[in-house]
Amino acid sequence: MKYIWRLSVILTTMIILALMMSLAIVSADFGINWTGQFYNSTDFSGSVIETEVYVNGLNFDWEANPEDEDGTPLLDVQPDDFSVRFTSTQTFAAGIYDFDVTANDGVRLFIDGVTVVDSFTTNELTTYEVQVELTAGEHTLQVDFFNDEDDAILQVQWFLSTTATSVTATPAPTATPIVVNASVVNVGGLSLRTGPYLGASLIGVLRPGNVYNLQAKNFSEGLFTWYYLTTESGFTGWASGRYLELTNEDTILGELGTAFDTANSLPDTGVIAVPRAVMNIRVRPSIRTDRLGQMPWGGEAQLLARTVQGGNDFWYLVRYEGIVGWIYAPFVGVRGNINNVPVL
Repeated sequence: MKYIWRLSVILTTMIILALMMSLAIVSADFGINWTGQFYNSTDFSGSVIETEVYVNGLNFDWEANPEDEDGTPLLDVQPDDFSVRFTSTQTFAAGIYDFDVTANDGVRLFIDGVTVVDSFTTNELTTYEVQVELTAGEHTLQVDFFNDEDDAILQVQWFLSTTATSVTATPAPTATPIVVNASVVNVGGLSLRTGPYLGASLIGVLRPGNVYNLQAKNFSEGLFTWYYLTTESGFTGWASGRYLELTNEDTILGELGTAFDTANSLPDTGVIAVPRAVMNIRVRPSIRTDRLGQMPWGGEAQLLARTVQGGNDFWYLVRYEGIVGWIYAPFVGVRGNINNVPVL
């Protein structure tokens, strides 16, 4: 009986210890459905090379080219000197969370636009730990990562440290958001346009002496970076970086697409464009973009879209002999109802 009693005590103790250990385990959360945009540069310059979705979070060790969700190499992305911006929206319970970010090389973590980890330099494998208090509900996360050379390693995870209702200690530190502002320099006024192109429709004019908050950037015109911003009057649009002086580096700004990227698929309007001169057909409404071909004097093309400046048509998007691109409007006649042609 004494042996049986001792055995039962030992078994009970082991069960209690096992339960206590199981309760002490805190599971890591990697999040779900991250979208990654890859660049063949370490500072997000140039165009997006690949866009991939990572359903099960960010936990990578890439020895050569980056890989997709299934482990297939992304051969268009170079193995070294690349950068990738991951974004997601995650649902959190209210509480204080411990975020652990491990990277080789540079990494930044933003939560709801606030920078909480900022080490965007070439480093050995390093883990960064930060504690953040979050309200219940959805929060946006952004991870900027670049690899200089050798293996590209990235792991982002978080743990619920304390529920918000039981917090009595000092609140978690609040990070200061990095803001990129700009002012107009060297000109009396800078055009604000509907897209990042010289030929996009004119919205208004930015003046020196005002401060504008930059929200995104775009490189597709080729010569200068364009920035997306909101004016003090509430107008949003694009301005050329040629005449903007920035308060911070623009590497924290994401690249934003526009309606011009998908305009080639617009339907036929029934309106015909007829040039009165030989016209270059360009990728976008700007002489700085690549030439796709030419239209002859008197040629006829379907007119799909247009831009406007000063109340007059500025550039036309046309479909001519299988080529879809932009021509300069002042030297083009129109047959049909121009009001049927959308303005971009």
